[in-house]
Amino acid sequence: MVQFSEEKLNKVKEIIARYPEGKQKSALIPLLHLAQEEFGGWLSPETMDYVASLLQITPIEVYEVATFYSMFNMKPVGKYLFEVCQTGPCMLNGSDQIIDYIKSKLGIGVGETTPDGLFTLKTVECLGACGYAPMMQLGKHYREHLTPEKVDAIIAECRAKAN
Repeated sequence: MVQFSEEKLNKVKEIIARYPEGKQKSALIPLLHLAQEEFGGWLSPETMDYVASLLQITPIEVYEVATFYSMFNMKPVGKYLFEVCQTGPCMLNGSDQIIDYIKSKLGIGVGETTPDGLFTLKTVECLGACGYAPMMQLGKHYREHLTPEKVDAIIAECRAKAN
């Protein structure tokens, strides 16, 4: 059964208290972030149902939000999540080639994870860094002006940290 620790439940209460009485649904996105962080980097149906129960809303209200935003993962992901922007400016600057390069280099497709569980490749909509195209988000950091050589260095860096 999915359940937050006492410490995390106190954080949940603190987040919900930020919003007016009867408007607890406003805490949904922060609680989804907390749940994803706490329960393995993704949101299982059981986890989303749990968040719904905490907010006293229906599960479909949670599913609608969680599936809309690319920052939420609906299935398990690798330790390193490569979120490559695929919108106009990045595409014009070679994001399609970068995506193809990552697929070839790691032997996975978009939405897949390497057999060792280290890397997942995901394409996302605009990350708001159009001047640095092509780019991707890796954890909380942007990696910009991507080239095959920079991708190789990022993969090597991740592998070194994993060991």
